[in-house]
Amino acid sequence: MSDLRTSDLGFEADLFKAADRLRGNLEPSEYKHVVLGLVFLKYISEAFESYHTELAQDEYADPEDPEEYLAENIFWVPIEARWTHLRNSARDPNIGKIIDDAMESIERVPANEKLKGVLPKNYARPTLNKEMLGDLIDLFSKIDMRKQQEDARDLLGRVYEYFLAGFASSEGKRGGEFFTPRSVVRTLVSMLEPKQGRVYDPCCGSGGMFIQSENFIEDHGGQRDDISVYGQEINHTTWRLAMMNLAVQGIDAEIRWNNEGSFIRDELPDLRADHILANPPFNISDWGGERLTEDARWKFGKPPKGNANYAWLQHILHHLTPRGTAGVVLANGSMSSQQSGEGEIRRTMIEADKVDCMVALPGQLFYSTQIPACLWILANDKSANGHRDRRGEVLFIDARNMGHMVDRVRRDFDESEIEKIADTYHRWRAKAPNETYKDEPGFCASADLDTIRDKHDFILTPGRYVGAADVEDDGVPFKERIVSLRTELDAQFKLSLELTNKIRTQISEV
Repeated sequence: MSDLRTSDLGFEADLFKAADRLRGNLEPSEYKHVVLGLVFLKYISEAFESYHTELAQDEYADPEDPEEYLAENIFWVPIEARWTHLRNSARDPNIGKIIDDAMESIERVPANEKLKGVLPKNYARPTLNKEMLGDLIDLFSKIDMRKQQEDARDLLGRVYEYFLAGFASSEGKRGGEFFTPRSVVRTLVSMLEPKQGRVYDPCCGSGGMFIQSENFIEDHGGQRDDISVYGQEINHTTWRLAMMNLAVQGIDAEIRWNNEGSFIRDELPDLRADHILANPPFNISDWGGERLTEDARWKFGKPPKGNANYAWLQHILHHLTPRGTAGVVLANGSMSSQQSGEGEIRRTMIEADKVDCMVALPGQLFYSTQIPACLWILANDKSANGHRDRRGEVLFIDARNMGHMVDRVRRDFDESEIEKIADTYHRWRAKAPNETYKDEPGFCASADLDTIRDKHDFILTPGRYVGAADVEDDGVPFKERIVSLRTELDAQFKLSLELTNKIRTQISEV
């Protein structure tokens, strides 16, 4: 099978463009639920019908027994919800109600309990163009599994992920609320390498962190059930996207929702995760800090009521196992802010040796903001898991000059850049003698606690530590360079004097 994460995305791109042309005047924020709901129906129907055919050929199996499908982690799809029925009804004036009924029937099946309340069921609303729905069904019906040479789960999962990214781009700032750019997620996953144990995201959006974690395991020869997935999301609509996304990818996860969020009502208070990956909303001020002043999670200091950045960091550390690691995306200000006690919390975290690595990212990576962000890599035990003992040290990586523009407003990393960042971190942590790490001026540097405290007052901005990149020697001797520069400077002074005299003459003639 081809690598779905690195192969050419022309198929998905063409499909997304075709679907987007059918949108008409419908806003992307509304249209994405219409489209992704149909992609989901297509997926579960393809998976069901494929296994149904297989069971029909087994004289000892019953293809109409829902228990047969439950054992294979395949959703049971009633006849009225199967894609063949929808395809045949695409031009029916009541196609909206037919789709809603299909969604309802899927949720009613006892074996599909995890989908209860997840699927969109408003296709029959009068404002939704029924001809457009028929066109979308026709479009998705043309996805040919044989030509793509991939099974239904991989192909539809690939389409779903690409469509999520496409709609996030179309929505701009709003899109960032449910989707973290793939290259940022891949960077975090490549650094942390979540191969086994519990993976948690307290603000999981549409579930991208989990998808890439599972992909990482498969890419490195592991099994998907080597990790258990846990998450929480405050936005109910986004939670539904995550549940469908994970279902399409075939990932069994425990994702909780409430409208108060992870701070006010932590749905998994006793969970201790081996790996935590999170992209919290940047700099949020209305996070409920005034209600949590004495919370047990604030082991390093009370986070300011007007900014949740250090509340997120401490919430995440609270949920780590004694040997756990975490990767968190935050606004750049979190690395240097001294306001409202943030500098003191940062100092306490550093002295407690919880900060493992800091990565400065370039601007324009995110759909929701153009400001640059950073990655905090946290570790509870920096001598653990066979790694080099890095207690009392922090690695700084300055990736601000990396990335390429994919359009007029957004930047992206390529695979080689992700690999360079992750490889630098792994070499720094590695114990093997052949995995040597060296500081690279302008890109990476390792600093001890004394340097961080005495020279930089606990500010963690990588640019302060890595310095400037070495300038390539052009072979010109120093004395010759000085003579050349002095000659050039004299010429500039002479020109400046001539221009000054000319201006004075012109003014005197006025």
